[in-house]
Amino acid sequence: MKVQVSNTNAPCWRDITVKSRVPAQLDILQEMARNISWVWHSEAIEMFRSIDPVLWKSTNGNPVLMLQQINYERLEEIAADKAIMRRINDLYDEFKKYMDVEKRTDLPSVAYFSMEYGLANILKIYSGGLGILAGDYLKEASDCNVDMVAVGFLYRYGYFTQTLSMDGQQLANYEPQNFNQLPVEQVTDENGHPIVLEVPYPGRIIYANIWKVSVGRVPLYLMDTDLDLNSEFDRPITYQLYGGDWEHRMKQEYMLGIGGILMLKRLGIKKDIYHCNEGHAALINVQRLVEYVQNEKLSFEEALEVVRASSLYTVHTPVPAGHDSFDEGLFGKYMGEFPAKLGISWQDLMDLGRENPGTNEKFSMSVFACNTCQEVNGVSWLHGKVSQHMFQPIWKGYAAEELHVGYVTNGVHFPTWAATEWKEFYVEKLGRDFLTHQDDRKMWEKIYDVPDEEIWKLRQTMKNKLVNFVKDDFRENWLKNQGDPSRIVSVLERIDPNALLIGFARRFATYKRAHLLFTDLERLSKIVNNPQYPVQFLFSGKAHPADGAGQDLIKRIVEISRRPEFLGKIIFLENYDMKVAKRLISGVDIWLNTPTRPLEASGTSGEKAEMNGVLNFSVLDGWWYEGYKEGAGWALTDKRTFQDQGHQDQLDAATIYSMLENQIVPLYFAKNSKGYSPEWIQYIKNSIAQIAPEFTMNRMLKDYIDRFYSKEAKRSKLLVADNYKKAKEIAAWKQEVVAKWDSIEIKSVNLPEAILYSPHVGEEYPIEVAIDPKGLGNCIGVELVVTPVEDGQMKPYQVYELNVVKTTDDSTVFHIDYQLRAAGTYKYSFRMYPKNPDLPHRQDFAYVRWF
Repeated sequence: MKVQVSNTNAPCWRDITVKSRVPAQLDILQEMARNISWVWHSEAIEMFRSIDPVLWKSTNGNPVLMLQQINYERLEEIAADKAIMRRINDLYDEFKKYMDVEKRTDLPSVAYFSMEYGLANILKIYSGGLGILAGDYLKEASDCNVDMVAVGFLYRYGYFTQTLSMDGQQLANYEPQNFNQLPVEQVTDENGHPIVLEVPYPGRIIYANIWKVSVGRVPLYLMDTDLDLNSEFDRPITYQLYGGDWEHRMKQEYMLGIGGILMLKRLGIKKDIYHCNEGHAALINVQRLVEYVQNEKLSFEEALEVVRASSLYTVHTPVPAGHDSFDEGLFGKYMGEFPAKLGISWQDLMDLGRENPGTNEKFSMSVFACNTCQEVNGVSWLHGKVSQHMFQPIWKGYAAEELHVGYVTNGVHFPTWAATEWKEFYVEKLGRDFLTHQDDRKMWEKIYDVPDEEIWKLRQTMKNKLVNFVKDDFRENWLKNQGDPSRIVSVLERIDPNALLIGFARRFATYKRAHLLFTDLERLSKIVNNPQYPVQFLFSGKAHPADGAGQDLIKRIVEISRRPEFLGKIIFLENYDMKVAKRLISGVDIWLNTPTRPLEASGTSGEKAEMNGVLNFSVLDGWWYEGYKEGAGWALTDKRTFQDQGHQDQLDAATIYSMLENQIVPLYFAKNSKGYSPEWIQYIKNSIAQIAPEFTMNRMLKDYIDRFYSKEAKRSKLLVADNYKKAKEIAAWKQEVVAKWDSIEIKSVNLPEAILYSPHVGEEYPIEVAIDPKGLGNCIGVELVVTPVEDGQMKPYQVYELNVVKTTDDSTVFHIDYQLRAAGTYKYSFRMYPKNPDLPHRQDFAYVRWF
């Protein structure tokens, strides 16, 4: 028999994770590392860093991984060091004191659903602003001790890591996360066995592990489908954030909504309010409806009253194209079994997701959320107005301005985004109670009493930290990806902390208009190459892998930054994440933002900059439309000069150059004999005192409680009391109105001839309308709707309700004495609508008949 040179089969590798052994007295380190509250407690970060600075940096600031990798001898040294142990024990005492506070019972409890959460750069379950906002929200809920639970996904690969090729092309790298090295814990049952969630999909069960992230006092439960029980077709559901085709997205949103509610049920968790952060989670209301119909034996209409009263939908997207909509065939593939569970037809379910019921429109998650949530809100005042117009087709009987769609302007979690130096500064200068009284404007105004030199010195400290960060943390990446080492060294040498540093960092979508600054390169070159007034720009950001235009913008900026006149003056930092963001928003002098108005729903990076004494220069859009104060930053006008976007871009670019040349740069360099600009410091003080307190997450959370949570909880409690008595009453009343609506007769409309043929300002005209309400009694209202017409365009409605003056068995007479207040051209009409004091607003039952 012939002897082969080699004969072997493939290795049968099996996973085993060996955990480090920590001395018993250091178990408290493990406990603190596993709770992500260390992210916003600077003392905890410094304590972990001091244990092993080199290892802390190499693990990218991950205390869980650091404790796994640290030398056991080093741990024994720590355990034997009384001074270090005293520091650790003191921090642990503070941690336990924080954690042991009882949940507030005077506020509604909340279940919060989001596709992404930005909690720390080491936990890659976020991509950008939406996730950062959600993460900040959980942190503030923890600090304010709100009874909240959150639901999302633990992504195996998360969002991509960005590198740039030598020609500036973005490269997306999806690196797997090792869950055992993260501050997450697998949820187990009473016997210590991992809980495996079973989520019924059409024709199969999809299984999910459940992981828990302790965000201070708030538990965040994350589902993970990457397990052997699932097919290769289903395991990738939680692989990537915003990856895959439409079917993949459908499977994800099914898991988040249907699976998320089933998970809370499996864990025995029930809350007062269910909050959808964007439409991705809208299907929670399908499963909630199923629970009420099947378990509480409510009709679909009764269940809808209960679910709607306890649901809130927050929209972040200002354009219809940005909302997920699914073809009926694809939607039916996954949701086809639900009408039978709900006791309705397939057409009924589809119509809940259509602006125009009865058509062949796709199923819109956002429309469904609007139809199944009592309250809807945008994320800034301006975005609330934009959302009213965007959603107006859902409630066609009402003008956009009449809709119940509200707003809560986004904020940022101050302890996370204020640099350690600034937090210490605020506590020292503004008072020890500052962090717990962020809504006290008088406390912020104490900044005016701080000597200018101290603020300038702190700002210079933060600029130097940014410069060192760029030089130290990015040198290796640049040398690896950008080619010529001598050029990289030249770039690093030219980074000047004495220059006016301007930062621009965000998602690279075309509407963000990162290109504006490069409209006139000759003029830009003069700005950055003025030896007396040095100016430098730092750019960073990712483009979605499917967004070719966004990637081209990055490539273009990188190409320009390598031109001789811009070398070291314009720098692009790759792989924008929370770590890079915090350095930038605390280290630059100006935060630049140039979106196409009104496409910036809110934006929060500029708010983070506010907390660190950085001034904003932005289009009056999103939060800056509310935040801008003269003498506390700079703004591009909200007025549009050209309909052509290219011309408008050119004008805005010229305005940016002019304001830099004539206002901003001279102001910064108007230095006195002490080496700083008193006028610039005054801008910083104005910004901190007048703007910053309005844009904290503390204020935002209180707004949600005051405007939505408390109101919904009160009404929801009323509806479910006494075996859902009120919910059943409202549902029955709506059924009666619907049955009689089309038969209601408009018997007469009487207007004086004078108002029809020769109306005059100041005159009062009696108007009467008579209807036969078909037995509905006083449940019908009638309104006169008047709209001014200017240049052929109808202006916002002026609405006047008519009063009931006479009732008989078959007639109700309505009357108003209407007075004309201003001359001009008007259109008028009457509309009839159902009235019930138990309704939260008119769009809850949006039946309207115009006549």
